[in-house]
Amino acid sequence: MRGMLALVLFLPALAQAGTEHRTMAYTCDRGVQVPATYVTADDLSVAVLNVEGSQITLEAEQAASGVRYGWPSGGSHYVWWTKGPKATLYWRDGEADREVVLLTCARN
Repeated sequence: MRGMLALVLFLPALAQAGTEHRTMAYTCDRGVQVPATYVTADDLSVAVLNVEGSQITLEAEQAASGVRYGWPSGGSHYVWWTKGPKATLYWRDGEADREVVLLTCARN
């Protein structure tokens, strides 16, 4: 929640710098609802997800198709990969060098 508050507090300043933001809602496995806010600027592209009471903030990464968000480290972290109206939340196990699907989602 604190991260979302920080994002909300900084959005007006970012907007002045030509930053765009948009919010979308997804319905995932087990009926899990995931609101996602995407913030894009010249040097910034992040996704802020709210998943089952937790906030996850991820940065855009290279992707073969769609838009992939992760955390810039070799360690373990979440990955949010969107392509058209579909999205998938993964857990990337840095030690095992593999990704496990946590949720498959469709935009509302």
